Parts: sequence; structure tokens; C-alpha cells
Amino acid sequence: MKPRTFALFVAPSVALMLVFIALPLVFVFVQSFYRTETLYEQVKVQNCVPGFLAPTCTEEIRSRPVLDAGGRAVTETRFVGLDSYRGLLEPAAVAEAFSAGGRGIASLLQIDFYRALRFTVWFTLVTLPLVLGLGLLVALALNAVTKRLRGPLIFVSLLPFIVTPVIGALSVRWLFIGDGVLTVALEGLLRRDISMFAQGWTIELLMLLYRVWHNAPFAFVIFYAGLQTVDQDTLESSIVDGASRLERLRYVVIPHLTPLIVFVALIHLMDCYRVFEEVIGFSSQAHVISLQWLTFNYLTPDETGNRAISRAAASSMLTMVGIVILLVPLLMRTWRDHRVAR
Repeated sequence: MKPRTFALFVAPSVALMLVFIALPLVFVFVQSFYRTETLYEQVKVQNCVPGFLAPTCTEEIRSRPVLDAGGRAVTETRFVGLDSYRGLLEPAAVAEAFSAGGRGIASLLQIDFYRALRFTVWFTLVTLPLVLGLGLLVALALNAVTKRLRGPLIFVSLLPFIVTPVIGALSVRWLFIGDGVLTVALEGLLRRDISMFAQGWTIELLMLLYRVWHNAPFAFVIFYAGLQTVDQDTLESSIVDGASRLERLRYVVIPHLTPLIVFVALIHLMDCYRVFEEVIGFSSQAHVISLQWLTFNYLTPDETGNRAISRAAASSMLTMVGIVILLVPLLMRTWRDHRVAR
């Protein structure tokens, strides 16, 4: 393909990515160094209560927002440098946690950012092998059944991926919370009271199981498509040579599916590191939060109507850095494979 023709093909995609991805990222990065605050003024307020001969009056000083001619609160934007990042990372609190009298990791996880980071990284890295393994297992199983049963089984296997993430999380929550169907069944089986949402580790377990159940069909359909392109002559030759089913899987199927495994891993890492639906669906904010939910929380107006936009921007940028760090090994492998292929 000529360079000019290639440029014409990719120009619309590049333009859209610049407008809807690159440009917003630049704005968020710049916003993380500025803080917008509502201006307040001190005013004297006189309170009077009826008295026997005359009313009794007292004065007190109150703070109220400065209003413009249209009755809107006046705001001020100023450069704060790295203050938003310091407010998130709290280096002083970290140093105190690991000082002689500190409690180490226990104190560190009391800070919202590190609590969210711990869950986000753990959730991402634990679900990745489970999604890849279950997706590959289902793909191999369905590839081995008769064609007559294959269609209905593929349809049933894809159903979890069709469910909207928030709706699926809410459905699982209703099954286990209070007198949910599965909670009652477990209580009858174990003959003891069970409260799945009273402690953090059980909530995290449900979140993990739900994410694997929801995302494994995506891995399955990619791997199943890849299995249709495996060289049958190579497989038959390995059978003639006496290779077992496990050896054929290890030396023929897995190497053939390696590019697809890397692709699914990339998509899963990017998606899971931005875990949000489970936190909202399971209402786990009291026990478990994620980096994406932390950003959302900063953008939620407080009692006075203010939003911590600068801190939310800093949280978004740190989340982006975390995603890049997780993706670097896979991207380097992909680049090496590409250079070898050339």
C-alpha cells in the first residue's frame, strides 16, 4: 500500500483519537496542577430573639460564598503545583506509617489512595490468569463437542458477557445480600448464619468471582476463533508421533494462540485496572474501593456543592501511570515478536 493511501485510511482514526483521547488527557494533566475554589467572605449576622422588655440580639461571624451579579458563586483558579498529588499520596503519612512507632502496611492501607491501589492491583492480577485459564478451558471443551451441540453451547457460554456490568453486579448482590436466594441456600447447607457483605474479604471474593464470570466469555470467543485456525497437519503429525493431549496443547495449540493470549491479557488489564462497576453494584465503599471509584468520589459534589476536580485529575493521571506500568511487559513482548516476524 502506498504511503499516501495508508495516510488517507488512518487519518480519520488518528484525528478522532487526538480529539477524544489525547486532547482530554492533556487537559486532565494540566488540570491536576490547578485548583478551583469557591471564594468565601466573612459577614456579621445579627440574631434577635423576643425579650420581656426588648429583643435580645447577638452578633456572630459567618462565612458565605461570594456571589456575582447573577447570583452565582464566584470561583478562583490558581496554580498549586504538585499539591494535588501530595494530597493523594500523603508522603508525610507514609513516612509516619513506616517510622519506628508506625504500624507499617496496616497504617498505609488506612489512606484512601493506597487502599484503592491495593485492591485495584490485586483484583487485576488475580482475575487475569483466571479469565485466561477459564476462557481457554471452555474454548477447548466446546471445540471438542459435536457440531450439533456446539451452537447452543456457544450461545449459553456468551450470555454472561452480554449482561450489562452494573446490572450483573446488582443481580449477584441481590442473590447474596440479606435473605437472598443463595445466602439462604448456604445457610441451610452450612447450618449457620452468613453475612457476605459484613466484611471486606467476602465482598472482594464476590467481586472477583463476578468479574471472572463476566469476562471469561470474551476470552473464550477469542480463543475459540483461534482454535479454528490451528494447523491440522501439525496436530495430526503430533498424534502420529505419539504426543499426548497435554503435549499437543503445550507444544502446538498454546504457541499458536500466544498472540491472542497477549491480546486478551492487554484488554483485560486495561479494563480491570479501571474497575468501577463492581464497587457501585456491590455498594462496597465502606470496605472496598478502587482507583476509578476514588476519582468518581472526588468529582461528586460535597455538602457545599464543591468538587475536588484537581485531586480527581491527579487520581486519573496516577491511574493512567499504573495501567502503563502493567502493560509494559506485554507491549515489549509484542514489539519483540513483531521485530522477529519482520
